[in-house]
Amino acid sequence: MRRKVVLACVDCLSRNYSTDKNKTENAERLEVRKFCKRCGAHTLHRETK
Repeated sequence: MRRKVVLACVDCLSRNYSTDKNKTENAERLEVRKFCKRCGAHTLHRETK
């Protein structure tokens, strides 16, 4: 079962990306380094609640 999640920048807290993940295989929060338009750099983005 795949579930839609939203990724937010750790530095400026802007919600830049949305993706989906397999909830049964990955119970913990998703963390990915992505480009943040607001910060202008590659930063860590975490799954929001």
